[in-house]
Amino acid sequence: MKTDVEIAQEAVLKPIGEIAAKLGIDADDIELYGKFKAKLTPEVWKKFSARPNGKLILVTAINPTAAGEGKTTNSIGLADAFSRRGRKTVVALREPSLGPCFGIKGGAAGGGYAQVVPMEDINLHFTGDFHAVTTAHNLLAAVLDNHIHHGNALGIDVRRVVWKRVLDLNDRALRNVIVGLGGKAHGVPRESGFDITVASEMMAILCLADGIDDLKARLGKIIVAYTADGRAITADDLNVTGALTLLFKDAIKPNLVQTLEGTPAIIHGGPFANIAHGCNSVQATKYALKLADVVVTEAGFGADLGAEKFIDIKCRLSGLRPNAVVIVATVRALKLHGGVPKNDLTAENMSALERGFENLEKHIENIKGFGLPAVVAINAFPTDTNSELTFVKRKCEELGARVAVSTVFAEGGAGGIELAEAVEEACNQPSNFRFTYDDEMSIADKINAIATKIYGADGVEFTAAAQKQLDEIDRLGYSRLPVCIAKTQYSLTDDASKIGRPRGFKVTVRELKISAGAGFIVALLGSILTMPGLPKKPAAENMDITADGIITGLF
Repeated sequence: MKTDVEIAQEAVLKPIGEIAAKLGIDADDIELYGKFKAKLTPEVWKKFSARPNGKLILVTAINPTAAGEGKTTNSIGLADAFSRRGRKTVVALREPSLGPCFGIKGGAAGGGYAQVVPMEDINLHFTGDFHAVTTAHNLLAAVLDNHIHHGNALGIDVRRVVWKRVLDLNDRALRNVIVGLGGKAHGVPRESGFDITVASEMMAILCLADGIDDLKARLGKIIVAYTADGRAITADDLNVTGALTLLFKDAIKPNLVQTLEGTPAIIHGGPFANIAHGCNSVQATKYALKLADVVVTEAGFGADLGAEKFIDIKCRLSGLRPNAVVIVATVRALKLHGGVPKNDLTAENMSALERGFENLEKHIENIKGFGLPAVVAINAFPTDTNSELTFVKRKCEELGARVAVSTVFAEGGAGGIELAEAVEEACNQPSNFRFTYDDEMSIADKINAIATKIYGADGVEFTAAAQKQLDEIDRLGYSRLPVCIAKTQYSLTDDASKIGRPRGFKVTVRELKISAGAGFIVALLGSILTMPGLPKKPAAENMDITADGIITGLF
């Protein structure tokens, strides 16, 4: 089979104006970025906001493995399948980060014959939204250090500056740095570091803001440092909120592209799901719901991270409610969760599949715990046997979940018809939507609720440093905020090596951060890092471009 980039390069794309017209959008209400990309202006919202919402389908997955699951691919293929069934459909996705693109993961625009295009542009610089986040974040850092250099009128404790710098690349050498070296003229020396752009609070703000005014208010609330007596210093205190906001004047507008089959796709924002909240922008989702009868969106990584945060953070803060949830799994990945080495996954192994199925079982239980109907999409591989597929189907049905085999990677929308039918049935059944925890609960109790209900932990342990931070959060009045857990995506625990469905464990919170602008508390579990590193052989080594502009090696 051809590579993803080869398939994408052979596609005949429709002018983006035609894609907009499918949704009833006038040419004057989009801003063109070449022939095949555009931004939706606020005029679109003004014209369509009174329409009733379409159905919202959330796509999530089991805990990811080296065998691959195909969550984005199935989101796109499912949207194409709905289009083939005559439904007015939009797929709403996150923007890929350059860090994993050049690192171990490669591109993130779907795969095979279920892709969003222009794939190369989406995976690389796209419309510059990530650059806007990076620049705004680093402007705030520069203004902060400049304020300290010029007398520190706010009385900032330089040992308690919490605003780092960011870069949209994986670079472990920048995790811990010293800034201000070189003498008095070059600033005040202090310890700092870099996070990856998708971990920036400003990325979360972009994705949770409900318009430019809301974005400005949120940016102004960002806590950058503390004084010696524990007072929080914000962007508003540094008089830089207006400048930060103007850097988002274009980035705040959702991006319109298309799938290989011409289904409209709105792609906007991209916070990581293991170190941030992992969902595309609220604005993109709301636009899509007014423009289409069916909206397919995704949340990052497994349902313990992406789906939990979609519901407990994005839905809580925006009022959105999914009508059904799709959980993507593969026989290969379930066998890996059952202990089979990666090189042996093609051989039938029913006992390992049964052990590994427990991971999927927990995610089904969690979705039902949110009061939502669950549909399992078995992303099929040629090596899957009938016995294996039959086993997974039977077990899912016993748990009360609809299930369908998906072949969208090889067949595009045609391979997702069975899945679309199952999802449509699920959307029509009653739901009893509920969150994992209540706003009034303490931060510690909220974390404990997530750990015990979603991960299956026996409880939570807090380091001494985290306990002090809990006290400070309460003193500063942020205890009513929701919680964003930062932990490994590979396990239900905070230990990446514990695959499957572990039992009899506790998780450890080592650090807590107040994201006052985004509107949540970040709890860091285990050894999770907010600046990833490159693998021994990064994907970048396989990429190239020819003299006539043909890209190779990009997924």
